[in-house]
Amino acid sequence: MIREIGSGNSLFNQFLSELRSIEIQSDSMRFRRNLERVGEIFAYEISKEMDYIDKEVITPLGTSHMKILADKPVLATILRAGMPMHQGLLNYFDSANSAFVSAYRKYKKNEDFTIKMDYVSSPSIKDRVLILSDPMLATGGSMSVSIKALLTNGKPKHMHIVCLLASEEGINTIKRNFSLYDMTLWIGAIDDELTAKAYIVPGLGDAGDLAYGTKLD
Repeated sequence: MIREIGSGNSLFNQFLSELRSIEIQSDSMRFRRNLERVGEIFAYEISKEMDYIDKEVITPLGTSHMKILADKPVLATILRAGMPMHQGLLNYFDSANSAFVSAYRKYKKNEDFTIKMDYVSSPSIKDRVLILSDPMLATGGSMSVSIKALLTNGKPKHMHIVCLLASEEGINTIKRNFSLYDMTLWIGAIDDELTAKAYIVPGLGDAGDLAYGTKLD
């Protein structure tokens, strides 16, 4: 199941346009804040598809019968680019548990690369709602490695995979590798092309570098 929330007219696309803009990207604080804001929008949209229970709430003047979330989700992200979006999701799912995966591309002398994973920190996700975020879903390699690492901590009730931008190749990789799981893919926008180095085009560049500064390969 795929939800492309940038396909309609909404404030989401204002934030996405700023994240894509080479002129605005020079302000790393604004870039991080915009990633955080789109994370908040994703959280609101995801919340519409979660389970709710009835609760009686006492006000100063009476009693109100409300619907509140039945589940406390686990919010997971891929270091380091995923941190601002993770914070946006956490701003709304403020009682959620968190999980972190360190997965990255290790480039060879040519343009080939392998996916390396150094670190996983996660609570049990058995029968929980798992929300895994990362700004870019290019080939789907890092996301697949991260999902497999998290699944060693149990089978979730449902997985929500949240990406600001995705390629068709990345989407197909996730659908192919995890077809046996209940999953929803939340995408801001789908871009068709990948470069030889597997960067999304038109994309926005390297989200981690734009948020936190360039790194050594």
